[in-house]
Amino acid sequence: MPKKIDYTLTTESLAIIEQAIKNHDDLRVRQRATIIRMLHLGQKPQEIAELLSIQPSKVYYWHQRWRAEGLEGLADRPRSGRPQAADAQYRQRLAQVIEQDPHDLGYAFTVWDSKRLIAHLEKETGVRVTERTFLNILAEEEYVYRRPKHTLDPLQDKVVKARAEATLEMLKKKLNEPKSNYSLWTKRP
Repeated sequence: MPKKIDYTLTTESLAIIEQAIKNHDDLRVRQRATIIRMLHLGQKPQEIAELLSIQPSKVYYWHQRWRAEGLEGLADRPRSGRPQAADAQYRQRLAQVIEQDPHDLGYAFTVWDSKRLIAHLEKETGVRVTERTFLNILAEEEYVYRRPKHTLDPLQDKVVKARAEATLEMLKKKLNEPKSNYSLWTKRP
């Protein structure tokens, strides 16, 4: 005959579980804490599994993790994954390129956008990233998108522009000069 599992919680443990159900940042931890509370209230693991649409083995698993590790046991453990394609060297090169004018690198455009940056960095580093990953990298590096302010400065002749600005200043000064108090109109004597 299998050993009966005691699902009752101490007052202290019940307070921790109820606090986790109400306020924990991770939704999964809140759901798992709900499993522990339902077990404490006397529901059977099969009933809980059916209610939450999970396997009964998961109910036992999360109860075991709760008993062994407490609230931390209800959180997901870190998982290994694919190493990041955009390493520190890639990010350093991004910081250098994003500050450069595309004209200086031989491009016909004057403003970097994400697709152009991705293509340029792939050509330089050989590292290919998706646009979503690239936008995440930009956010991590605290870059924000600003709408570019287009000016005609590169197309204007600097000498002519300086002369026009001087003429404009002179005209502004003339507007501020005092006007004559004399009128062309007078009363008849």
